[in-house]
Amino acid sequence: MLFRSTVEADLDRLLHCTVDEPVSWANPDRLRSFLADGHYRHERVWIAEQDGEILARAVWWGFPDGDRPLALDCLYVHPSVEDRVTLAAELLRHGHAAFGDAPAYHVFVPTGWRDNPAVAGAVAWRWEAGRRAGLTDELERLRYAWTPAAPVPEPSGRLTFTAEPDDEVFVEVFRRVAEGSLDHHTRLALLTKDAETQAREDLADYLSMPGDRSWWRLAHTPAGDLAGFALPSANNAGPVVGYLGVLPEQRGHGYVDDLLGEITRCHAERGAQRIAADTDSTNLPMARAFERAGYRLFAVRLVLSADPAAG
Repeated sequence: MLFRSTVEADLDRLLHCTVDEPVSWANPDRLRSFLADGHYRHERVWIAEQDGEILARAVWWGFPDGDRPLALDCLYVHPSVEDRVTLAAELLRHGHAAFGDAPAYHVFVPTGWRDNPAVAGAVAWRWEAGRRAGLTDELERLRYAWTPAAPVPEPSGRLTFTAEPDDEVFVEVFRRVAEGSLDHHTRLALLTKDAETQAREDLADYLSMPGDRSWWRLAHTPAGDLAGFALPSANNAGPVVGYLGVLPEQRGHGYVDDLLGEITRCHAERGAQRIAADTDSTNLPMARAFERAGYRLFAVRLVLSADPAAG
């Protein structure tokens, strides 16, 4: 068995690696377009090949101008392979070794997916392969969306929102809101990094997104105290909530509703027909804020990642 990254000459064969299971996948149209715009790169598409036939394929995603893959998008094994878990795990290990990193695996499923045998089965063997390859931390994120069918939240007047061109100011606010955060990604990162390093990485990630930097806002109380920040953004599919955070000393006042309202208004005023958002299934305060703001739960994102505490 040969494990390797792909080259342009492999494209036709890659396009025939089609996933017929009800999970997210790099379908032919997505594969072509993302290879063209740089979200996929051939050095980030790995295959297991035997006698000229592709028996497994793994596709990692990243920002076009990024220097590393950020997430595993698709894991495919040919139906003829009897032990697909073992082959998939070995393929992932080869990719991780080449990257010097083990990017998280993201799978998008419908709500109530555990009660759907086809979806649960498709997730099960992929999750086992991921675990064997070192991805042992499991997370379930709830996917919400706002549309104009819901009213645009009215400003409460409790906070004042202002632009801030200095990235260093946002580094400091990222650092401060990380304290006591309920966000799983933030809590996990802080096990192995200091707060400033994590803040700078978060800032860099949001600067890399298609959303306009000029949308970002700091939030102050009437007394002039900083309460938090709101980062409306966008991805390839359109507007997203991005990031919002309340400073530890300002928590308990319900400012999450004000921050989310500001983000929603920012997008709605520009004519957004859909605003997407995710939150951890365990972050009940954020989930309830989405529901109060008229966001509706429509799907689930499963994330399998390396546990930094185990490294």
